[in-house]
Amino acid sequence: MMATVANPNVTHAERDKEQPDANKLVSSEQFAVPENNAFGNSFRNYEAESERNSKVEDFYKNSHINQTYDFVMKMREAYTKLNRAEMGIWECCELLNEVVDDSDPDLDEPQIQHLLQSAEAIRKDYPNEDWLHLTALIHDLGKILILQKFGGLPQWAVVGDTFPVGCRFDESNVHYKYFKDNPDFNNPKYNSKSGIYKEGCGLDNVNMSWGHDDYMYMVAKENGTTLPNAGLFIIRYHSFYPLHQHGAYAQFMNEEDKANMKWLHIFK
Repeated sequence: MMATVANPNVTHAERDKEQPDANKLVSSEQFAVPENNAFGNSFRNYEAESERNSKVEDFYKNSHINQTYDFVMKMREAYTKLNRAEMGIWECCELLNEVVDDSDPDLDEPQIQHLLQSAEAIRKDYPNEDWLHLTALIHDLGKILILQKFGGLPQWAVVGDTFPVGCRFDESNVHYKYFKDNPDFNNPKYNSKSGIYKEGCGLDNVNMSWGHDDYMYMVAKENGTTLPNAGLFIIRYHSFYPLHQHGAYAQFMNEEDKANMKWLHIFK
């Protein structure tokens, strides 16, 4: 899959100079987020009793038990090869007609609808930030990992909220209780607050649970994308809800991460 965008002749130095400044961005109007989802419930309500939420909870049970440090390393090694396919962006978008996200309590429709809705909403509110429109369109393309051609991974290894592995699981994670059955939970190498990492090391040096976010980040980066660093940050961490909703794991952030968080909050 190809993810090269914008002008491939732009150097890294020139790209850094073009980094967007969230402090200077002026939106034509505030982004209006509806109070209820398509099911009539509040967004990300994991406690409401429903058949879908039971399915979502079972998803997180599998995710939290199986997403270990060793599993993540195995997946990163397998998918770093980027040898599954080569295709254009829209061709990849169309594949998401076949994907429904089992971790989402708010949406049970094919994921292509989510991509288009996200891109259009961002374009409406930030018409001059074309890189942000593109980021919104492609941020979930990594969900093709569910499809057989791309490995046919189980949903718990593709979608859902992400979290660091190699350190203590924070209690702000959705359905935290299931981490207690994760082999890393009682491993002294991994169960301290910072685990194998150092404070301020930068999120780029922290291994995240494996899924569509990290895969799409990898695809974009390895294909030489000219999206600004803020775009890559959004792609990789848009599902990192413990951080951008609760401030968990913030001890790992460096100054660049803190600057990019402004854009992630705009996106979310």
